[in-house]
Amino acid sequence: LFPAIFISIALLVVVLFAPAIQNTNRWLRVGFVSFQPSELAKLVCILFLAYWLDKRAGRVVNLWNDILPPLTMIGIVVLLILKEPDLGTPIAICLVTVAMFFIAGLPFRYLGGLMAMAAPAFYVLVWNVPYRRARITAFLDPYSDPLGSGFQVIQSMISVATGGVTGQGLMNGRQKLFFLPAPHTDFIFAVTAEELGLWGALLLIGLFVMYFWRGWRTSMMAPDDYGCFLAAGLTLMIFCQSLINMSVVLALLPPKGIPLPFMSYGGSSLFFSLAATGILLSISRRAQWGEKLRSIEGDE
Repeated sequence: LFPAIFISIALLVVVLFAPAIQNTNRWLRVGFVSFQPSELAKLVCILFLAYWLDKRAGRVVNLWNDILPPLTMIGIVVLLILKEPDLGTPIAICLVTVAMFFIAGLPFRYLGGLMAMAAPAFYVLVWNVPYRRARITAFLDPYSDPLGSGFQVIQSMISVATGGVTGQGLMNGRQKLFFLPAPHTDFIFAVTAEELGLWGALLLIGLFVMYFWRGWRTSMMAPDDYGCFLAAGLTLMIFCQSLINMSVVLALLPPKGIPLPFMSYGGSSLFFSLAATGILLSISRRAQWGEKLRSIEGDE
């Protein structure tokens, strides 16, 4: 896992010097294929943290030996992603990191300290950057600048409201044609709500809730601590991303450039979401085989 971490960090450094796409340095292009290193970094961070917590299961209490080393490694990844610039992915990584530490039994005083340290950093990252500050203002009052910073929020709400209960019909949405920004990536849920209506949106939300339930059940049934931490981290990453994306579309959170897993256009996001799901299925299969073996041993 350590080589994977260093490879991820190296790719995140290289992408900062790659040609900018839409004023950001998030993609590495190799021939006809573009690759987003931050998607790999998310998966590697969870694998690394699960490995680290497994080696210290039940005794994650020492600040210098148990907590700071993995936080330093993950912090380097987060800072490099912030330089792209990308705030949504680091927020997701930080949320999952705190959750995994909590599952591992980290004392509340350390959790509180981590959150207290993150608060001023989050304030600086958001309020001192003009376009992010404009997003916060637009979130609070989108109609104060309907053709500027509030445009995304307004068009998203119009798209959702237009769908009604039954929707406009598959492929019949109009907002995606001329008005809704990034309808194939960040605002794909708004297109879903417009074309499939309330029932289609609720079905999609229900699928993500089911994914969370199955992933969490896999975590609880995992045959070892490593599988438990890994399944929990992967499940929370997918669910947190989906929750943030849908909350942005519904104007419950300020706009964030974070894709909707399995739905948003983008090969990197889809590939690593499927990879995470494959790992979850592997852990689930091992847990089921373990139950069967214990059942057979009990019958004997």
